Amino acid sequence: MATTFPRLLQRHAAERPRAPALREKEYGIWQTWSWQRALDDVRHMALGLAALGFAAGENLAIVGDNRPRLYLMFLAAQSLRGVPVPLYQDAVAAEMGHVLRQTEARFAYAEDQEQVDKLLELRAGDDVGAAPTIAHIIYDDPRGLRNYREPGLIGVNELMALGRRHEQAHPELFGQLVARVEPDDTSIILYTSGTTSRPKGVCQTHAGYIAAAEGGVAIDRLDGDDEVLSYLPPAWAGDFLFSFAQWLVAGFTINCPESADTVPIDMREIGPTYYFAPPRIFESMLTSVSIRMEDAARPKQWLYRRFMQVARRVGADILDGKPVAPGSRLLYGLGRLLIYDPLKNALGLSRIRVAYTAGAAIGPDLFRFFRSIGVNLKQLYGQTETCAYVCIQKNGEVKLDTVGPAAPGVELRITDGGEVLVRSASLLSGYYRNPQATAEVLDDEGFFHTGDAGVIDADGHLRIIDRSSDVGRLKGPQGGRDGPMFAPNYIENKLKFFPQVKEAVCFGDGRERVCAFLNIDFEAVGNWAERRGLPYTGYVDLAGKPEVLEMMKGCVEKVNAELAADEEMAATQIARFLVLHKELDPDDEELTRTRKVRRGFIAEKYRVLVDAMYDGRCEQFIETAVKFEDGRTGTVSATIRILDASTYPPVKAAA
Repeated sequence: MATTFPRLLQRHAAERPRAPALREKEYGIWQTWSWQRALDDVRHMALGLAALGFAAGENLAIVGDNRPRLYLMFLAAQSLRGVPVPLYQDAVAAEMGHVLRQTEARFAYAEDQEQVDKLLELRAGDDVGAAPTIAHIIYDDPRGLRNYREPGLIGVNELMALGRRHEQAHPELFGQLVARVEPDDTSIILYTSGTTSRPKGVCQTHAGYIAAAEGGVAIDRLDGDDEVLSYLPPAWAGDFLFSFAQWLVAGFTINCPESADTVPIDMREIGPTYYFAPPRIFESMLTSVSIRMEDAARPKQWLYRRFMQVARRVGADILDGKPVAPGSRLLYGLGRLLIYDPLKNALGLSRIRVAYTAGAAIGPDLFRFFRSIGVNLKQLYGQTETCAYVCIQKNGEVKLDTVGPAAPGVELRITDGGEVLVRSASLLSGYYRNPQATAEVLDDEGFFHTGDAGVIDADGHLRIIDRSSDVGRLKGPQGGRDGPMFAPNYIENKLKFFPQVKEAVCFGDGRERVCAFLNIDFEAVGNWAERRGLPYTGYVDLAGKPEVLEMMKGCVEKVNAELAADEEMAATQIARFLVLHKELDPDDEELTRTRKVRRGFIAEKYRVLVDAMYDGRCEQFIETAVKFEDGRTGTVSATIRILDASTYPPVKAAA
C-alpha cells in the first residue's frame, strides 16, 4: 500500500512507542528519542512552522551535521506537504546561494551559529550570490547566538513551543495535514554533486524513495533491532536513503555522532550492525591500519602479514559460506582470534552484519581486504536521480568487479554505445524548474540515461567501467582517438589502494600515453617520514621530498605491473607522474562536496602541469590560488618534479 514518510513515523509511534528511534551523543552522553518522542517533536515543529506561515508546496532549506532534530525537521516539512532541501554543511555561502535562489526558500533550518551566519550573509547580500527570500531562520544549537537580534531568527525550542500553543487552538490540525500528504508528492529536493556541470535539483517523491528503501530492507532483512551510525552529509542521496527512508521503513535506530572528529570512537561505542560509507572512508580505515602496523613490533608485523595472506586466500569464501579446506578454516579461525576480530573491533566494525559502499568505484584490492577479514562489505550502485538505488549485491553473490544485479523493481538496459539506462519506480519526477534537463535524461520509454558506461555479465551483474564522458581512447597508430580504451577511474582506484595515495587524477584521452597527478596522504606519508628521520615543514615540503617521490614511484610501478596483467588495460600503464603541491579541495572547486574528482576543471586549472608532463619536462614551477577555511584566500607555489615510471610488457593470458 502506497504511503508517505509522516505516516510511516505515525505507524512506528503507534506500534513501538518506547523503542529507540534516534540517538545523539552530546557532551559524551548518548541521548535517546523514542518513536513517540520523535512523533511529538515532529508534530510540534510542523505546527510551529504552520503558525509562522509555512504552506504546502513551500521549500525548507536545511543545513547542518547529522542531528536528530535535523532529520525530524525533514518530517515536519513533509507533514505540511512542504519540501525539505538539504544543503552541504561544508559549503561556503556562495554555493548555498545558488540553491536558495533557485528554490526561493522563505524558511531555513540551521544547526548552529556557523550555518546561521552563512544564511544571514546571503539574506543581507546585494550581489548576484544573495538569497533575499529567506524570511525565517530556525536554529538548533543556541551557542554564540544569544545576542543575535536579526528578524525572523528563532530557536527550535521556541518553534516547538509555538507549535504546542498552535495545537491547543487546533487539536486536530496535525492529523488532518498528514492525511493530505500524497505518495506522489515531492518528498525531497537533492542537488547533484556538479561533477561535470552546475548542480541540479532532483525532485523525488515519497513513493519513489520508499520503494527504494523497501527493496534494500527486504534484501538484507533489516528490522528494528539494527543500529546505524549516521555521519555522512544529509544533503547526499545515499544518506537520505540509509538514514531516513530505510530508517522509516525498517524502524531501526539512527545514531548521530557528537562530531566528525569523534566518529571512530562513536563507531566503537555503538557497534553498528548496518553500515554505509563511500570508498574514501574505507580507504581511510585501511590507511589507519597500515600506519598502526608500521609502528607495531616486529612479531606483530609478522603475524599480521602471515594471517592477512590466509585471509586473502580463504576469508571471502568463508564469509560467503563456500567450502574451504579444514586446515585453512582452522588457520583462519586462529587469525580471527589474533588479528581479524581485534582489527574489526578497533575500526568499530565488530558487530557489522551488512556494510555497503557506493558513491564512487571501489578498488578491488580495497574491497577484498575488508571482505577477507570478515566484514560483509557489498556494493550498491545508484545516483541521485534514482534514489541511490539501481543495483545491489546480495549475500553469497558478491563479485569484486561488479555492483551486483538489478535491484528489485529495477530494469536495466545497455545502449549500443555502452551507456547504462535505468527504469524503475524510484526515478526522479524531474529536475527542479528545469524541464529541458529532465527531457535530456528521461527518454520516451521512461528510461533514465545515467551517463555511466557499463556492461552486464553472464550472471546479470552490472560492471561499471567509468563515466561515459570520462572513458576515452589513447592515440592510435594513425594519430586519432582509435587506440586502446582509457578508463581513468579504473586506474585511479588502483592507485588509491596504497595508503600513501589520497587522490589520483589520470590523463590520456587522445594522447599517446597515460600521465597522472597524485596527492599524498599527509598523515600516512608523514608517519612514514618520521620513522625514517626525514624532517619536513608542511605538506608542500613533504610532497616534494625526493624520498617521498621515490616511494610514490614504487606505488605507481606496482599499479603498472597489475595493469600489464590485464589484457584490456595493459596499454594504459602510467608513463609519467607528479605529486601535487597541494591537496585537492572542494573549497577550491577541484572536488565536489561528495569528494568526486572534477577532472575537466583540474585539467584546465593545472594545464601548465599537464603540458609539462606530456612535453617531457622534468620539473615545472606553479603558483596556485587557494581558499582557507576562514574565507581568506592566498597562494601556494612550488617547483614540482615530474618522474618517469617503469612500464611492463603485457602478460599473455594462459592458453
